[in-house]
Amino acid sequence: MDFAITLDSNSSLPLHQQLYEELRQAILTGRLLPGRRIPSTRQLAKCLGISRTTVTQTYDQLLSEGYIETIVGSGTFVCTQLPDDLLRSTPIPSPGKITRPPVKLSKYGESLIKTEDVPRVVKSEIIPINFRYGRPAFDQFPIRLWRRLLSRYCCSDLQWLDYSTDTLGYKPLRESISRYISRSRAVNCEPEQVIIVNGTQQALDLIMRLFIEPDDVIAMEDPGYLSARLIFQTQGAKLLPITVDESGLVVKDLAYHSNSQIRLVYVTPSHQFPTGAILSLPRRLELLTWARQTGALIIEDDYDSEYRYGDKPIPALQGLDHSDSVLYIGTFSKVLFPSLRIGYLVLPKGLVSPFARAKWLSDRHLPLLEQQVLADFIDEGHLERHIRKMRAVYDKRRQALVKALKVHFGEKATILGEQAGIHVMVQLHTPFSDEEIMQRAALLGIGMMSAAPHYLKPHSQSEFIFGYGELTEQQLEESICSLAQILT
Repeated sequence: MDFAITLDSNSSLPLHQQLYEELRQAILTGRLLPGRRIPSTRQLAKCLGISRTTVTQTYDQLLSEGYIETIVGSGTFVCTQLPDDLLRSTPIPSPGKITRPPVKLSKYGESLIKTEDVPRVVKSEIIPINFRYGRPAFDQFPIRLWRRLLSRYCCSDLQWLDYSTDTLGYKPLRESISRYISRSRAVNCEPEQVIIVNGTQQALDLIMRLFIEPDDVIAMEDPGYLSARLIFQTQGAKLLPITVDESGLVVKDLAYHSNSQIRLVYVTPSHQFPTGAILSLPRRLELLTWARQTGALIIEDDYDSEYRYGDKPIPALQGLDHSDSVLYIGTFSKVLFPSLRIGYLVLPKGLVSPFARAKWLSDRHLPLLEQQVLADFIDEGHLERHIRKMRAVYDKRRQALVKALKVHFGEKATILGEQAGIHVMVQLHTPFSDEEIMQRAALLGIGMMSAAPHYLKPHSQSEFIFGYGELTEQQLEESICSLAQILT
């Protein structure tokens, strides 16, 4: 070489990458002219005092990118047509010259553009105290136990690296779930009726694909779960809001819409979201009777069913059903951790086949390792022990929150749904709007979530969702005290 090549052994950049940059720049600046022969890898390695492997790696990269070429029996040469020249010779139209027609979206794609975003609370680094809902207490999770169960399969079996062959999900897990929900929720099912999904949202999406055409009617609680509502709306369904009171969905209101041809009814009977109401047993039976008579299907999202304080839990709708009217959804996001992404859908036997095919086409399977670990976690009794432990933890936090609201707000706060789940809904009797309340709270480092987006019908009451699962009793007491000082 008739020019200097400088390599720095102390640089964080590998030697082969440094050499590549030096040679590439030499070619582009004309120090190495097109068609010129360059030294062999052995010659250049000896000249620079580096390994031949390093030079070979550099040459391979230059060769693959079109900067050099090899001629058998002659050597290695700089290419006469360089890739950078090609780029410069290819005209790139300016934004004003683009003539491509706009991309046409499907009706589904168009609906997504118009769909409102799910409200989010900012991260805890910005807002130290977040009353966001659905977040369990991560510091209480048995990490060591979970790690040990992971090691059991990681170290002894490589099956989890392969594709899953069961379209319904890992069979031992489906068996474990079937036994668990039969014990805890009185769900009547066999493992063959259980499909493993990656959460409630995927279960709802599958249901929509199989049952709903544009303009079909879906009845849902009002207020109700916003994420479910958005899925229904993007599928083009017409939503029919049904009032919720202290006993849950007002079933008799469904009869007022007998001409609407309701295809589906979406309910959260164990802990209505967001009010926290529990659907009473008489209304459960009334709803099942209505579904049997009309042919409609019930989507039972058994939200927060594990956490009930005081009274015994009422059996799931599915366990009371004798006419195959219920599609039952459960998840482990609240009882374990959200990133696990394992939920389940329990179906009437006659619907398993089309759901299995739809699931296979859209998702094929979930990671096998987590399914194996969760199956053992359930079968060895760890899940139910963890739930018992967390029920006691959350009960203390619930009591601390309720007590703080009563002490600091008194009659200026009405508490709803405090007997179950890991959140309560609170109506604040203040002169401020929801937006003003959230802004004032944010100045104190407190994140709040209004319940307003969860209503279908216009609603003006100042109602807020107070999630307490991840907050300590001290945090709950101090934050409610601070809120009272700026809102009362």
